[in-house]
Amino acid sequence: MSFDYETRIAAFEWLKGQTGIHGDVLPRRLLEKGFVHSGQRIPLMSPQGIFRPKRLDYPLTITTAPEGPYDDRISTDGLLSYRYRGSDPSHRDNIGLRKAMRDKVLLIYLYGVVPGKYMAVWPVYIVADDPGSLTFTVAVDDASMLSAERPMDYELAEPRRAYITSQVKVRLHQRGFRERVIDAYRTQCAFCRLRHEELLDAAHIIPDTEPESRPTVNNGIALCKLHHAAFDNFIIGVSPRYVIEVREDVLKEHDGPMLQHGIKELHRQRIILPRREEFMPDKGFLEWRYERFREASL
Repeated sequence: MSFDYETRIAAFEWLKGQTGIHGDVLPRRLLEKGFVHSGQRIPLMSPQGIFRPKRLDYPLTITTAPEGPYDDRISTDGLLSYRYRGSDPSHRDNIGLRKAMRDKVLLIYLYGVVPGKYMAVWPVYIVADDPGSLTFTVAVDDASMLSAERPMDYELAEPRRAYITSQVKVRLHQRGFRERVIDAYRTQCAFCRLRHEELLDAAHIIPDTEPESRPTVNNGIALCKLHHAAFDNFIIGVSPRYVIEVREDVLKEHDGPMLQHGIKELHRQRIILPRREEFMPDKGFLEWRYERFREASL
């Protein structure tokens, strides 16, 4: 077994361990530091999006930076589109990915959700190359099928990869939305200022089940889990003027301190807003939601 293949399997195992510790979003500094394999440090990131560590025969990782210069996206067939480095198909990094495609080499995809934070997806393959659009096509496979002793059967895996890639697409979008919204609200609940990130969610203003919904920060509000549930269930609403309203029947209830201090005292308070105007809750989205809150209050 080659050093290159052994290193890839070791990288997958290291990522499995790190996501067990940190969750599925990893800090850039951790990925840049990497791990030690056979006495050699193996970083997983560099300033370049296509990265081949020393002593490896092929690139190990491909990276999409948040707000990066390249239009990496999910293609209409559910696979991932990854842009060339630059506009020269003969650039050595693009040649490296082309060789990885030819030899069916396992790679890692690092998806930037916010500056300094990345989701790692593995294993992925380069399955197509389109020099006309300067784009590679990437498919995700099942990490549980990996073995250090027996390489994956590339040909038999095609239907499985199509399904898994479509599932990863959903996970990347959901997690990316969460991280961007929480970052925009400076890691605090917009209603109560709770700052424990593990207790925060990104609430959709227009739910993602609705055709009008958008996976954009201005369709989200960072809320703690209590207030997210209250918002989703129309116990609490937010007017287009960014003012919190508590449903009238709930205001009339008498219960313990959580209801009084955690819910009722929010009535007519303004929500905490992002500093950047483009991240502010869209007033049209809020109007859509507020109308349904008012209907639930009747």
